Amino acid sequence: MSAGAARAIGLAGVAIAYWFMVAALSGVGEPWDAARYWWLWYPLSLVIAGFGGRLLRRRAWLAGVIVTFAQAPVMAIGGAAGPLWAVGLLMLGVLALPAVIVALLAGRLLR
Repeated sequence: MSAGAARAIGLAGVAIAYWFMVAALSGVGEPWDAARYWWLWYPLSLVIAGFGGRLLRRRAWLAGVIVTFAQAPVMAIGGAAGPLWAVGLLMLGVLALPAVIVALLAGRLLR
């Protein structure tokens, strides 16, 4: 396994743990149902994406995708894997766009 792949897997583990923590602390099944999602938890995930962008270097953009889509397993376990699952994944795609930008900027500016 390459060093980049190991970093990406490690970032995925951190991000999944982060979103499980958000759900647990907020008492919700899906992280975006948390009352503080938009002004605390999501902005903190952008910070994590920025650090991930620094770690993934040439593929910095991938950190934004990894951090945002790490909510999917939390949602599945929390009971969201129903008829709206596709809508949820689409929403994660939209939420990943700012995270990708942050990760790209961090990956390029902090080299």
